Amino acid sequence: MGNRGPISALRIISALFLLIAIVLTTVQLARFSRVRSYLPAGLKIANLAVGGYDRQTAASMILEVYSLPIELRYNGSPVHLLPSVIDYKVDIPNMLAAADVERTRKSFWLDFWDYLWGRTEFPTEIPLTASYSEIRLRSFLKELAERYDTPATAAMPVAGSVNFIAGQPGTTLDIDNSVMLVSAALASNTSRELELPLKKTDPNPPSFGNLEVLLKQIIETSGFDGLAGIYLMNLENAQEIHFAIQKGQELPVEPDISFTASSIIKIPIMVSSFRRMTDESDQETMKLMTDMVDKSGNEAADWLMDRVIDPKSAPLIVSEDMKELGLKNTFLAGYFSLGSPLLAEFKTPANQRQDINTDPDPYNQTTPSDIGMLLTDIYQCSQNGGGTLTTIFAGQITQSKCQMMNNLLVNNRLPMLLTAGIPEGTQIAHKHGWVSTNGIINTIGDAAIIYTPGGNYVLVIFLHHQDQLIWDSASLLIAQLSQAVFNYYNFSAP
Repeated sequence: MGNRGPISALRIISALFLLIAIVLTTVQLARFSRVRSYLPAGLKIANLAVGGYDRQTAASMILEVYSLPIELRYNGSPVHLLPSVIDYKVDIPNMLAAADVERTRKSFWLDFWDYLWGRTEFPTEIPLTASYSEIRLRSFLKELAERYDTPATAAMPVAGSVNFIAGQPGTTLDIDNSVMLVSAALASNTSRELELPLKKTDPNPPSFGNLEVLLKQIIETSGFDGLAGIYLMNLENAQEIHFAIQKGQELPVEPDISFTASSIIKIPIMVSSFRRMTDESDQETMKLMTDMVDKSGNEAADWLMDRVIDPKSAPLIVSEDMKELGLKNTFLAGYFSLGSPLLAEFKTPANQRQDINTDPDPYNQTTPSDIGMLLTDIYQCSQNGGGTLTTIFAGQITQSKCQMMNNLLVNNRLPMLLTAGIPEGTQIAHKHGWVSTNGIINTIGDAAIIYTPGGNYVLVIFLHHQDQLIWDSASLLIAQLSQAVFNYYNFSAP
């Protein structure tokens, strides 16, 4: 009986401790249950600390941050972009679902056991899941560029000179790089400002239309009171400038104006001769060809036509060849030697005009556009074997023949007229000519293919005065016009 007291006390104490343990466990279990119903401590969603918050609060926090506008600065000027404008959407359900997986990835009791012992594992961060319309973003940036971009301006002709003044550089928004930067800002909860990337644009070169303006200004300021016919072909893109001016008034050039071709008619003679020559012609024929083009020999031209084309009607055959090429206003109606008869009378659209008359020689005539197109055909044929010459005279005119024609014209070295307007060493394939009666010059012409670093072109200039052309002023005007065209093609902003 004496031992029952201590045993009962021990039982009571043990039961008391057990009860306390049960109570403490129940309390901890209740606390853990509440903690487990919230997002786990240390959890980050979209780089935001949302641990310890419930799902709704976490969702509100994320939406609040990622709905803030992005501040875009265009050259320092702020522009705000609301995410909703580009259909920006944060995928809250997906991210919270991922957080729930993180919260419940361990079993309840194992997680409770770690909780009791204070063992905490920091959960994996949940990255931002969002989307936006790149099409809408690009549209927004394009509208922004239209408002703020500063386009570069073109170089302009300087009145009274042969030069151009440089344009001004511009600024344009780099839309592709802007898209990447805005995308990064949308995904950031702290850095939601950015400077938009800009691109500097160089001043535009002079426009082709402004070149025509400059050429007309040069003629006007020169005081020239005769007739000027100009034809320019851009051999890079087939753009044309074609106009005629007499005493400050523009004249129509359809049909074109007929001028005495003089020695320039030797270009058609050259083409007709090569049509009938072999690629390896005899030395005598080539000497006649060289003397005709390089030395502008009239006798050489007559002998060449007799030798290669026809001994009786070669001029008419040359004219027929030009007609086949579509050059309706170019003809040779007789030989060069004095006393040669006129073999035919040619009426062309150009020499039948009633509004203008340059008193062209009935023996040989052409127009700026006709001879310009013939030079263009020679250039195209010499470069790639294409163009009208090899099409119309298939099998008779070849690329190698056209290259020989071009070289003959290059060897015609005259340091005046068109050549005087281009830098020394510039390659020019040309033929010039003028009409002198009793020492009085009424017509001067020069027709050329000009090769320059900035582009190749055909330039034809005819000047006519019914009384007299003064050589110094007329040749200077042609040189100035040539220099202006060269400056256009080789413009370099200072």
